Amino acid sequence: MFSTAFLLLGAAVLYFIFNIVSGLRANIAAAKRTGLPYYVVPHGTDWVNYSIHSGFAYLNFFRVNIGKTSNKNHRVFAKLGDTFLIVSPGKIICFTENAEAIHQITSKREAFPKPTKSYGILAQYGENVVTLEGAAWRMHRKITSASFNERNAALVFRECISQTQGLINIWLGPDGLGNKTFKTLEHDTASLMLNIIANIGFGLKILWPGQKFPPDADPRLTKYGTHEPPPGHTLSFVEALARTLKYLILLLIAPRWMLRIIPNQHAKKALEAEDNFLGYLNEFLHEKIEDVQKGNKAEQGLDIMGSLVRTSYGDVAADGSTSKKGSNVARLTDSEIIGNAFVNIVAGHETTANVLHFTLAHLATSPASQRRLQRDIDNIFGNTDPETWDYEACLNPLLGSMVGAVINETLRLLPPVVDIPKMVTPAQEQSVSIDGVGHVLPRETAIGLVTVAAQRNPRYWPTKPSKITGAETDVDDFVPERWFQTDSSKSGSTAVEGEDTEDFGGYTGSDTSAQLYRPPRGSFIPFSDGARACLGRRVAIVELVSALAVIFQKYSIELAVDEWASDEKVAKMSQDEKARVYKMAQEKSRETIKGARSYITLKLHGDKCVPVRLVKRGSERFINWVDS
Repeated sequence: MFSTAFLLLGAAVLYFIFNIVSGLRANIAAAKRTGLPYYVVPHGTDWVNYSIHSGFAYLNFFRVNIGKTSNKNHRVFAKLGDTFLIVSPGKIICFTENAEAIHQITSKREAFPKPTKSYGILAQYGENVVTLEGAAWRMHRKITSASFNERNAALVFRECISQTQGLINIWLGPDGLGNKTFKTLEHDTASLMLNIIANIGFGLKILWPGQKFPPDADPRLTKYGTHEPPPGHTLSFVEALARTLKYLILLLIAPRWMLRIIPNQHAKKALEAEDNFLGYLNEFLHEKIEDVQKGNKAEQGLDIMGSLVRTSYGDVAADGSTSKKGSNVARLTDSEIIGNAFVNIVAGHETTANVLHFTLAHLATSPASQRRLQRDIDNIFGNTDPETWDYEACLNPLLGSMVGAVINETLRLLPPVVDIPKMVTPAQEQSVSIDGVGHVLPRETAIGLVTVAAQRNPRYWPTKPSKITGAETDVDDFVPERWFQTDSSKSGSTAVEGEDTEDFGGYTGSDTSAQLYRPPRGSFIPFSDGARACLGRRVAIVELVSALAVIFQKYSIELAVDEWASDEKVAKMSQDEKARVYKMAQEKSRETIKGARSYITLKLHGDKCVPVRLVKRGSERFINWVDS
């Protein structure tokens, strides 16, 4: 009996080893046929499949962390090849920073689909445009893209101006003078975008502390737009949304029953936030369904959930044409409406908030760039009231100015998503051409388009020797002025054979202004590219340019130097002494920003922050003369 069991165990072990060895041999042979450099790792399929999406790969004890923002991102590819394979017994993974390869992969959705299994965790509130592929994705994309048009972008412009003015009042403090240190820049930009996304997603108006609704305001606005929880909730809508996003990773990976039994305050707060947030989503859904069924006219505003409800319950199809309930028109279920509203909030809030946070921190660290930005804003708007700014008249000038350049430079250095997962379709192997050489990738090869590396590759960007580190190039430095160099030899785009030609809806223009540097297609992909590019990228850019224009028209942002000198000491300093103390703040700010990490999106974590001050223009202590 014992010998039989021992033989069976031995046979199982031998079978396991045989599978590993044969799988590894087959994958090595397939990797050799591609003609690309490859590196063998002894890990199993599950680990390697996880590694590409968590941002880690191990190559013979050499650790590559593409979630970091340090300049090692491109240096890894400089050593291993701009496109290389990781081979394990159960999987082949292709990492690339090559713009030509990235452009081909993003241009052919069906040949290189999204690995939707990796995004299944985002479907727990309902299937959505992020978690689907194929025909189901096409239907969701057509319906959800209807809200992302230029008319609604103009409404976002107006809302962002209003909300940014509210944030400025918070920064100025009760006396309205400002010039006080605050360490809440990341939190405050998140609050700003939360207020805007509430308007974009649900048609709500969220007030800042101290603001009040007029007496004749819509009761729904007064019910959901304040910081007090309405009946049936323990948290206000904005607090429920903020906390849900704060604990999102915990809520996505941990089952609810586990959170209930864990004796931990974070688990309790996460559950309370999710319960309140889902309660709000269902209330909004039923209110909007009721409006459609009663024939109530939709409010003028960008209301993604309202648009989805009208498409699925009313007589408006995704393309804006008239349809009838029961007709053969694509419609979403209630859970799919909630699922799409949820992912639009996640995608549209934290990503834009992080970009604005990093942009403000970089501008405080780079005085010369901030001064040039202010000059361009002055040339466009002068002293005019932001409430009078016209979207159509001023958007393109803003995008082609230093405002657009600093946003592009932040997105280049600190993209919201550090790598974009793709895969080769299971149907057949696919080829990519790199520098005139064809490479055939095996079926089901996992692909990582490494955004942070492509966007720091000196091959694609105008560079000069670094003034900050003394490095050969300044490709790792925040230098928005590089976007005003128009080296045509590095820009341009080539057609891809077999690329997608179908109109999937949404904004289809370029992510950069024609007046600025146009990097090669595939080298600048902060919003991805092709059919699966971010639906809300135009809205995100509109939010960013309008917020920067409002802030810097009348104010400057300086790094706080409290760590090294009090206000009294600074007042007695010579200019050289001020320059030295500000340089210390600049060095610390740059090191802090380098500490950003990517879990869902790229941001600072823990207690890391860049302390700053908002000061009225003309009252600066450093920014108006310090050279960066």
